[in-house]
Amino acid sequence: MEQVLNAVMDLVVPPASMVMLAFAWPTLSFLRGVEWALKTLTKEDMLGKVVVITGASSAIGEQIAYEYARRNANLVLVARREHRLFGIRDNARLLGAGQVLVIAADVVKEDDCRRLVGDTVSYFGQLNHLVNTVSLGHDFIFEEASDTTAFPHLMDINFWGNVYPTYAALPYLRRSQGRIVVNAAVESWLPMPRMSLYSAAKAAVVDFYETLRYEVKDDVGVTVATHGWVAGEASGGKFTLEEGAAEMQWKEEREATLSGGQVERYARALVAGACRGDAYVKHPGWYDVFLVFRAFAPDVLAWTFRLLLSTAAPAAPAAAAAARRPAPPALPAPPARPLLEYPAAAGARRPAQLQKLE
Repeated sequence: MEQVLNAVMDLVVPPASMVMLAFAWPTLSFLRGVEWALKTLTKEDMLGKVVVITGASSAIGEQIAYEYARRNANLVLVARREHRLFGIRDNARLLGAGQVLVIAADVVKEDDCRRLVGDTVSYFGQLNHLVNTVSLGHDFIFEEASDTTAFPHLMDINFWGNVYPTYAALPYLRRSQGRIVVNAAVESWLPMPRMSLYSAAKAAVVDFYETLRYEVKDDVGVTVATHGWVAGEASGGKFTLEEGAAEMQWKEEREATLSGGQVERYARALVAGACRGDAYVKHPGWYDVFLVFRAFAPDVLAWTFRLLLSTAAPAAPAAAAAARRPAPPALPAPPARPLLEYPAAAGARRPAQLQKLE
């Protein structure tokens, strides 16, 4: 009976849902517009509020700092490379920021995250927004990676680099009824070639914060922002771990000019959405149409992306990668010993010996 019921639901629910969505879409759009207008009128005033921005030396993090500065917030800029934050601090002050602190910290280390949050609360006495922008992408086909020691590093930055600051800041955000702002990416659900590990990490980030949203309820707001391709600086190069153990092709969102470009528009939308209390910020918004296809017609989405994103000769890079990759070591020969060893029989009726199972 259960199998019959599931079979009927599989046939009925998808088309019925599409029909219902088509009829309800105008009403939902109207209600969404009304909600946006009300939230805009009652948006959060950031004057004197304290905002911690991780990954502030990246292109997106820098522009987000400038947007909060225009709203006269106090800023705490966090990055591993402290010297890259001084110029951003000066620009933020010129744009209207209150006090601006610069803290060197590695957000994949829990102790560093506790320290930066503790220093922030000790200095300002509060924490209102935590903005996690730390992100590291890559530009290689998974099979072409010649050194897998870089894989955990990518996951650490893109996933744990969001989780640890959140864990350290959550008690203070509850106290101030603050907000967590997450820099995700459309690759978390939209397949993109040459970004397999990055996409997996971003998907984990989105699922983590969707779950956290229900755990913290209304005590702490969560804004998940997703962006398409934003041109920070994605020049090809070599990414080398600090230990010098691995190299791979990389791309990182980093320095951008102060005016113009997709990065600035995305940062402006993100901060505006966070101040309105939006649960989601998407730039550009038309990517959402692919979600419908992924849910109801995944084959169409797969065919479309294979047509648009496939290379002319996909076999050549894979063959070159296979040629560069060292051959796996030969399997060791089986041990020269029997498979089973029988114990000596009682009373020495049969001498102890090794027997092979036939």
